[in-house]
Amino acid sequence: MSLAAAFLALAIGLVVGTAAANGPIVENLNDQVVKISNEKQQLRNELDQAQTELGKNEGFANESASRLLAGTLTGRNTLVIELQGDGGRVDRAADEVVNRLRLAGAKVTGHIKIKDDFFSAAANDELLDLANASAPPGVAGALPGGVDGVERAGALLAALLSGKADAPQVEGIQAVLHAYKDFLTAKGEFDKPADGVVIVAGPPPSGKDASERIARARTLVTRFHLAGGKVVVAGLSAAGLVAAVRTDAALAKSLSTVDNASAASGQIAAALALSELLDGKVNHCGTGEGATGFLPKWAPSNGGSVRAAEPFTAGPGGTWVVEALP
Repeated sequence: MSLAAAFLALAIGLVVGTAAANGPIVENLNDQVVKISNEKQQLRNELDQAQTELGKNEGFANESASRLLAGTLTGRNTLVIELQGDGGRVDRAADEVVNRLRLAGAKVTGHIKIKDDFFSAAANDELLDLANASAPPGVAGALPGGVDGVERAGALLAALLSGKADAPQVEGIQAVLHAYKDFLTAKGEFDKPADGVVIVAGPPPSGKDASERIARARTLVTRFHLAGGKVVVAGLSAAGLVAAVRTDAALAKSLSTVDNASAASGQIAAALALSELLDGKVNHCGTGEGATGFLPKWAPSNGGSVRAAEPFTAGPGGTWVVEALP
């Protein structure tokens, strides 16, 4: 056999051998592709089902809101404070909280949107100066000392906007709100101090000063609490300001929280939690860390008590139901 023929035979053998070996490999790869494709479709189906069930739950919550909330806040004056930071989501959640409070019978005296700059370290001196310059005489002497701009500005706003039920109205609210126009927007009559305050917070801030911003937001919450009004912190998640309140031993005993305010059920929970807090009962509602229930326990007009099932009992279409307790 010539050398050329030997090389030709070797080449043919390699080709034939490779083809024979590749057959099972290709077949195995094809099987894996089909398997992955099937798994992907299954996950897509499960996601679609979960979204459908979520939509049903939201629909159930919306349809049940009037029965759950009716009369729970009749005669109460309330204030909604929105801590901006996530654009549309926070706006929508805060607007829906306003609607739920009104559905419960409350008067919403005002809706304030506080901008991110309010919690910036760079704004500290300006916040102090504005508080000193705009505080009405009857309030100025009671403001905290020190050099914390958020604390003094928060104390001023809280003294003017909130307080115990039947507290007298302090003059000068519109002038103070106008003074802080670069840091907040406000709409409402603000004709009576709010004995109930819902603070709607977005997701936690990011960046190097995130923890400092959360601490300043907690300071604002504390000042409204100290002013005498009852405060519910309703966040879009359990992180950030909600976590800061739940992990503060003193605040957690005095304030209520909700960690799913972007959902209809969370907005309903915020109104119910405020109603209960005005009766002296603290609740931490939602699904995140530190939550004690999805909805608060509350007393209906028949003198019994009801609560949301824990976990929710699946009713028709996977919706949650409310159980009556003896």
